[in-house]
Amino acid sequence: MEELTIQELIKAKFSGGMSDISSYVNLSVQTLAVMIGGIALWRISVVLHKRKLAQRSRNDFFETPYSKGWRRKN
Repeated sequence: MEELTIQELIKAKFSGGMSDISSYVNLSVQTLAVMIGGIALWRISVVLHKRKLAQRSRNDFFETPYSKGWRRKN
């Protein structure tokens, strides 16, 4: 990759070429951050939901001999 001189960088900055690139890079970084954050929140939600379901299944309050008999066997 050839090196850019200071004059070429200044010319690119004031012609608007650099501002477009920085806007696109900024937008893509924000998009990636939102996607990664959304996936992280989704996985945390799944873990918490599984923990909640496991806690509910351990509740023996409604376990009676009658309720065991009328439920379907899987």
